[in-house]
Formats: sequence, C-alpha cells, structure tokens
Amino acid sequence: MTAVEQRFREFKMPDVGEGLTEAEILKWFVAPGDTVTDGQVVCEVETAKAAVELPIPFDGVVHEVRFDEGTTVDVGTPIISVDTDPGAGEVAPQAALAAGKPAGEPAAEAEPAEKEGRQANLVGYGAAPASTKRRPRKPLPGPQRSAPAPSAGASAPQEPAPAPARPEAAPAPAPSPELNGSGRPARPLAKPPVRKLAKDLGIDLEAVTPSGPDGIITREDVHAAAEAVQTARETPVAAPSRAVEGRERRVPVKGVRKATAQAMVNSAFTAPHVTEFVTVDVTRTMKLVADLKQDPAMAGLRVNPLLLVAKALLVAIRRNPDVNATWDEDNQEIVYKDYVNLGIAAATPRGLIVPNIKDAHAKTLPELASALGELVTTAREGKTTPAEMSGGTVTITNVGVFGIDAGTPILNPGESAILAFGAVKLQPWVHKGEVKPRQVTTLALSFDHRLVDGELGSKVLADVAAVLERPKRLITWA
Repeated sequence: MTAVEQRFREFKMPDVGEGLTEAEILKWFVAPGDTVTDGQVVCEVETAKAAVELPIPFDGVVHEVRFDEGTTVDVGTPIISVDTDPGAGEVAPQAALAAGKPAGEPAAEAEPAEKEGRQANLVGYGAAPASTKRRPRKPLPGPQRSAPAPSAGASAPQEPAPAPARPEAAPAPAPSPELNGSGRPARPLAKPPVRKLAKDLGIDLEAVTPSGPDGIITREDVHAAAEAVQTARETPVAAPSRAVEGRERRVPVKGVRKATAQAMVNSAFTAPHVTEFVTVDVTRTMKLVADLKQDPAMAGLRVNPLLLVAKALLVAIRRNPDVNATWDEDNQEIVYKDYVNLGIAAATPRGLIVPNIKDAHAKTLPELASALGELVTTAREGKTTPAEMSGGTVTITNVGVFGIDAGTPILNPGESAILAFGAVKLQPWVHKGEVKPRQVTTLALSFDHRLVDGELGSKVLADVAAVLERPKRLITWA
C-alpha cells in the first residue's frame, strides 16, 4: 500500500441493520475541507426500516463527498473519502484520484481477503482472480493468406522488426456468485421440494420474492407468485392513460414505503388471516384514564386509552400464552415465546413503521406508559432504529385516532396477531337494563390461522374486551 493510499481513507456505506442492501442519503453534515473526528456523524441515511445517522470511524479532513443527497447507495459502496494526514502537503491530482477512486470502482486499500487472492463481497467470497496468461492461439482452419508479392522494380521489403509486446491488462474480477446486481442471490435459495413445486406450477424462482430467513424461498412464496400470475391473467388490462402535465405526481418507491409494501404483500400471501370483531362499552376505561392523569404516580407520563388497551392485550396474552407464537416454515415448527415485544404501529412522515416495546409483559403500568411515550416521540422525530423495529411478537394499531371504527389489519411479518383499536364514540347502549349514552368502541383482532385456532383467537379478543369493559379486572387478572 502506497503512502497516498494510506493517507486517503474511504468510508463505505455500512449495513446498519439486519442484512439491508441499500440506503438513501438524506442529508450531509460535512463538506469537502471540513475536519472530522472519530465518531462524528457525517450524514443521515434512510434504510428500508428507519432514518439512521452514520458516524465516521477515523479522523481527518474531508477530501471528497461521493454522492448527492437523495441518492440511493448500495451497502459497501464508498460514500466519502478523508485525508487522514492533511499536514503532509498537497498531493498530485493523479495520486489523489488513485487513492480515492470514483464510486463503483474497487477501493485502493486491499482487504485481507484480497491479499489472499480472493475478492471480498458482502456475503462470502467471489471467485479467485483468473490467471493473466493467455492460452496459445490455435491456427485458424482453412488456407492461410500469404503476403502480397512486391511490385516490379521494387526492392524486397525487409523483415519488419517485431513490435514490442504490450502488457496484457489484468482481467476484470469475476462477478461474485453469491449476489447479483440487485443484492439478491444470483441463484435463488430454495429447498428441493420448493424447486419442484415451482417447476410444477411453471413459476420462475428468479421472479419470486423470498420471505424465509436469509432470503430462502418458501412454499408459500411460490403459491403467492402462482396466485399473482393467475390473477394477472384473469384481470383485463386497461389501456394506459396519458399523464396530464400538472395533474399527476410520480414518486419513486423506496425507503420505508418500499419495505412496508413488500412486507405487507409477503404477509398477506403467506399467513392465512382471520379477523374477528367485538364492540365493547369502555365507559369505565375512559373514566380510569381521567383518574390516572391526576395520579401522582403517573405524573409526566403519557396516559391515554391506548395505554390501557396495551395493558389489556398483555393481560389477555398472559391468560392465553399460545397466541404469542411464530410459524417457522423452514423447520415446520411453531415457536412459542415466553416474552412479549409489543409493537405499536406509528404513522410518520416517511410512512408506517412498527417499533416495539421490548419485554412489555414485564413492565408495570407507569413503565409501560414511559416506554410508550418514548416510542411515539422517537417515531415522530424519525429517529427509530432498525433494532427497535425488529423482534416484535404482537402489534396494536390505533385506527381510532383517525376517527375509524374498525378494520381488518394485516399481520406484521413473523407475528401471530395484531389488534386494531377503533374510535371511542358516545352511543346509545343497554346498561343495567336501560338504554343510556355510553362510550363505545370496536376492537378487531387479526391472527395467523396456521397457529391460532378460532377458539384461541376468540378467547384473546374476549379477554381484551372484558378488561376494557371492567378495568378493575386488571387487579385480579394481571
């Protein structure tokens, strides 16, 4: 490694969470000529899960910013180069360019794998570089052309001196067999039975979106692809309308919106959804919310109906623990979980995200209120990390804040159930034998029918409703 290569270091787009392959640069906090220190945040990027600030891992002066704001960059691509020894004086432009190569070209600094003669990749290793020696060229078949005879009177030409051999360019590194240009495996990952199923159904595995761990295609993925093909065949295609300038907008699908769309499609076509509804009198719960707001133990905490709905769901899960599970397609197992990471669907300027409260089952009401408040604040500020959105087990979506009575929510991928909490409205209700105005709401519970039977799902929903109707049950059931 030359001195120039040691002096100019590149900071590459890292994988900020769970195998993500790309991120969009939202904002740069530095420019060429700025001094940076180890741990300083240089930019903010948006992944498929959240907006994340990236700290740089070394000191120096910014030499070059490789990409503009709004650009989507693959993981592993250099995004900024830094002069780590600015006091060494000016460097010739050619040398600086060689040290900080344009985006998309291999970095000058060799990784350990490259020193061993193999090209490092995001996953595994690429093929070893091919030899630079050429095979001896075989003579072409058929008669060989002879040189033209010299014209009359001309002296015979001298034998030309052999031209100096040009150094052969090293062949380009062989493409990695693990990943293709889009970051997905060049050869789709699927077990032999799944491959046979795809062949029988006439489905190209290259076009199937995997939902299994590590990008493995499951039987459900193949069936979903087959169903989509059949639907496309049966749906009449409307003639494309010509866009009218000034009356339509086109926005690229990326970031959180792209991830949400893919997750919802995978969930809807993988897990067989069942949704049940119940309408319940929550007058006593609304009174309890008002009382808790005056309780010194809850001072400074976010107290609202969603807090008690969350607590009621946790109580229902404690009484019916088998609802808190995951279907493992690859191993053909049901994974029962003795903890609850409670997801809360949150609408943000970047789209819908579902961060979760870790170990919500073990929290007291004040602790749950504190965690819920932090979750909402972080989501609104766009600072939710990928880790905070991973590992959820059950989710609540509060559609009531938009004045909606009920809906049929789609499961968060990998989870067993999701509870929709509708708007609380004053309605006529039979109470103690008389029709009276009462605070009423509708709850909707969607669950994965592969592992949650109708009886179990009904018990969970009934328990949530019972706690909200008579919140004193929290004392005896919790």
